[in-house]
Amino acid sequence: MPIEQIHDLPAGTLGFRGTGLVSADDYRAALEPAIDAAVEAGGPVNLVYVLGDDFERYSLGAMWEDARLEGVPHRAWGRFALVTEHEVLAEAVHLMSFLFPGELRIFPGRHEAEAIAWASGAED
Repeated sequence: MPIEQIHDLPAGTLGFRGTGLVSADDYRAALEPAIDAAVEAGGPVNLVYVLGDDFERYSLGAMWEDARLEGVPHRAWGRFALVTEHEVLAEAVHLMSFLFPGELRIFPGRHEAEAIAWASGAED
């Protein structure tokens, strides 16, 4: 599956790894139910999203689903850590970071553990 959940993360932290071509169906099957459950649980949604070397691209539908995450109540978002070596993608996310309601940081791929610690608040 192009979006796989990362398990064994600190409490209150969701993690996903995107690989290959990520489609809208992948978002609906993996990300949306987990985010909805976290919102319903009442805690902030702290998310780690890893796009490694095996990530190819998003389909147009996946980009639309990504934009639809804006529909999650602003108060529900906590921290979002994007982990990637894809410089163009990282720069695009950085340029649009003002649209994100929570805290956002971008980490190089080799700093996945640091990203998880930051997103979960463990480094505070």
